[in-house]
Amino acid sequence: MTKTIQKKSNYKTGVIRFIFAIWIAKILTIAGKLLGKKATSMPGVAAMKICPDVIRRLSSNIEKAIIVVCGTNGKTTTNNLLHDVLTYHGYDVICNTAGANMISGIAALFVQSCNMAGKFRSDYACIELDEASAVKVFEYLTPNCMIITNLFRDQLDRYGEIGTTAGLLKKAIDKVEDVKLILNGDDPITTTFGLNHAHTFYFGVSEEVLPQDIETRESEFCMVCGAKLNYHYFHYSQLGDFYCPTCGYKRPQIDFSVYDVDMENNLTFRISSEKEHEREMSFHYKGFYNIYNVLAIYAAFSVLNIDVSNFNEALANCKPETGRMEEFMFQKPLILNLSKNPAGYNQAIMTLLHDQRKKDVIIIINDNFADGIDISWLWDVDFQKLHDNSVCSLTVAGLRAYDMALRLKYADIRVDCITKDVKQAIINILNTNREVCYVLVSYTALFPTRAILSDIMKANKKGGFDGETNN
Repeated sequence: MTKTIQKKSNYKTGVIRFIFAIWIAKILTIAGKLLGKKATSMPGVAAMKICPDVIRRLSSNIEKAIIVVCGTNGKTTTNNLLHDVLTYHGYDVICNTAGANMISGIAALFVQSCNMAGKFRSDYACIELDEASAVKVFEYLTPNCMIITNLFRDQLDRYGEIGTTAGLLKKAIDKVEDVKLILNGDDPITTTFGLNHAHTFYFGVSEEVLPQDIETRESEFCMVCGAKLNYHYFHYSQLGDFYCPTCGYKRPQIDFSVYDVDMENNLTFRISSEKEHEREMSFHYKGFYNIYNVLAIYAAFSVLNIDVSNFNEALANCKPETGRMEEFMFQKPLILNLSKNPAGYNQAIMTLLHDQRKKDVIIIINDNFADGIDISWLWDVDFQKLHDNSVCSLTVAGLRAYDMALRLKYADIRVDCITKDVKQAIINILNTNREVCYVLVSYTALFPTRAILSDIMKANKKGGFDGETNN
């Protein structure tokens, strides 16, 4: 009798704490937005302090599936494309589109989706998840499907080398044994997660597409035996058709393969899988790496048997994510891209060089906590490839502008301007006679740079922008 009374008391206390956590989180959300903030994390912090299992309680409102996206590069684009395509097909979806991908951001997503009684209805949850946070999050959340896009070095002072990140993800996956894993089969690091996992599906690009130039690779050695890997062909960094000549570890059998890639105008390619008919794809994103993002979500829909019959049409209505080859139109186009680690930077350089128009380039490097205060990774970027006739000028800015200029000096690249005034630098390149501008930014420079572009656009509309062209 006493135990029964105690259980009822504990249950009532738990419910009260749960409801109180939701109310406080919603009040903090309103207050944050009134102060001009995004309120994507602090409400979650408060909710979890009051009710530690608030995520578990609220995730039970998801009726069909919870899809989690991890990986160094591409997870924001992949996650938001999942959301957009599902929404286009009429499904109810919650998604941390703003990119708050640690446990506090995920808690905030759930409490902001429910009513004051902790109820809501949603078919799917698409959740971008920080790799280092996955172990903690999976104590409260059980995903049905987990996409891992790739693993590269990123924020060395926080994550350490790739092996550390891989170890954290392996611990997280072990907590959710029944999850359907969708892995990049071209990545010799990511594929190891599927070696002893029952429900694993691989995606990859199954033909040689890019020039087989020497490129800095994130991992040259076999994750099983430590021997140096060989490749039949590679795409970029360590991604490609790999094999170990010593132990036999190799690129797995690919369940969702891409063929016939054409990057001349739009990205066009063909997806082949045993489960479905071949599908022709064409979409307007820039960058070879975006093929992987689209392929990953296609694989997820197929594995989860989600009807997305208008997949191509839905993609055509999707716009690039904030700062992912995002185009701003002035008197000429300006393309803004987040470049935050060697693999990502090399792909950004490849993409801008594929654009044969005469161009000016601005590189903005910060070393705030969210960027990673260790910027030694700059020496692993193949900046020497900027020796190209299409690159007409190069400006460096940001907190570590002089470090960036020194790196370019060692790559024998002429820097035309070193400045702290990003706005003036952008105005200057908009006033040249080049055909296009590229601005490559580190993470904490992304949103301030977008704000500057917005200010210039407003001034332009009011007639306050000097549009004269200088040579």
